Amino acid sequence: MSRRRTRSRSTLPTSAGTTARGNRTGRRLLAGVVTAGTVCAGLSAVPASAAAPGPVVSRGVTIPAFYTPPTELPAKNGALIRTEAMPLGLSIPGLDGRPMPGTATRLMYKSTDSAGLPVAVTGAYIEPSAAWKGTGPRPLVAVASGTMGQGDQCAPSFALQNPLTLNGDTVSVGYEALAIYRILATGAAVVVTDYVGLGATDRLHTYVNRLDQAHALLDAARAARAVPGASVTAASRTGLYGYSQGGGASAAAAELQPSYAPDIPLAGTYAGAPPADLTSVMKGIDGSALAGALAWSISGFAQADPDLRAVVDANVSATGKAALADASTMCVGDALFGYGFTKSSKWTTSGKSIGDIIAADPRAKAALDKQRIGRLKPAGPVRLATGIQDDIVPHSQARQLAVDWCNKGADITYDAIVLPNLGDKILTNHLVPLITDQGDAISWLTDRLAGKPANSNCWSMPIQL
Repeated sequence: MSRRRTRSRSTLPTSAGTTARGNRTGRRLLAGVVTAGTVCAGLSAVPASAAAPGPVVSRGVTIPAFYTPPTELPAKNGALIRTEAMPLGLSIPGLDGRPMPGTATRLMYKSTDSAGLPVAVTGAYIEPSAAWKGTGPRPLVAVASGTMGQGDQCAPSFALQNPLTLNGDTVSVGYEALAIYRILATGAAVVVTDYVGLGATDRLHTYVNRLDQAHALLDAARAARAVPGASVTAASRTGLYGYSQGGGASAAAAELQPSYAPDIPLAGTYAGAPPADLTSVMKGIDGSALAGALAWSISGFAQADPDLRAVVDANVSATGKAALADASTMCVGDALFGYGFTKSSKWTTSGKSIGDIIAADPRAKAALDKQRIGRLKPAGPVRLATGIQDDIVPHSQARQLAVDWCNKGADITYDAIVLPNLGDKILTNHLVPLITDQGDAISWLTDRLAGKPANSNCWSMPIQL
């Protein structure tokens, strides 16, 4: 058994007049923003006994006690820590009395973070009501959600139970339910990861961290096989599915599966709009409608990487530190309203953008370079799709990932989604392909789960957009 590391949390007393954003019960503080005027002072580990007692409340949403990790964690990656029945917010009774599209179980399981330390991760497993009509045992799809935010109330499993969270302090929409329910309709079981620190209350969510996300996704697939009553087994073909943040997670997981989780029979991976090169992606989201996501990535990497922590501490202004702390409790809806179209130059002491600061600092540049996806050959076939007009997760860097993988001899089906420009930096060029490609993505993955071979089109890359 191993002792977990915890993130410090404010325990200051509050008054009746304090807002949800300003007190412990209304605000999940960014670790290390408010000690000695630095952004990172609270990012260090503290003993589990130092954690604040009582329920965690993030922007007016009480996080169930289930999401608070225990002090001791199992040694084995993917080992279940606890489970409980979880109602689906969008569910109807079937003719046979079973709920449609399935029966959900909330999970907490053990994984390993990017520092090689044990971490508790939450998520959900859904046993489908539909029968699997393909060959072999019922397959499993591990779903990596697209960007939900950094506040614990934004966790994908929480969104499955609460498709819309709207209380005046936070806005969260469970938009991944459509893809999840379509996968369940094929007869495949689904497991969803909340990622490291999203939902689980002991630390900050390490947004777009390559290793954290990949490990959490692969360990979710392991955990699903141990859920009481689950029909999936160690022999179940497994698929990975994700778009945007989820596309990066599924892509990284496909690369790391041979070394980290060779016990998972990976049949195929869908990686939609993957942020493979974070240097390019940071430039894409800076000043966009989703500028708040830049704050999430900065905060998450400052927590996980000492080199980036030092750069952030030295270059982020007091205004920037306050913005990072505020954004760290936000979901996507909050970030759109609170920081949409904000330029990161407003958060720095020099007036330079975060991207320019990182590019000029060898430590920061090297830290982000370690997050690059595409340096390893992915296991099994991968379908990589990207909208040619995507300016949030730039099309060019996603296409380059396909080229990099093809050059390594991987089995890649690349699809450039051709759409007109639907508006610069307002998310439409990024979000519309999520919907338009979803049916093809699920059909492709279902074929892989049924044992059908994929047809790589790497040969066409020189003429593909």
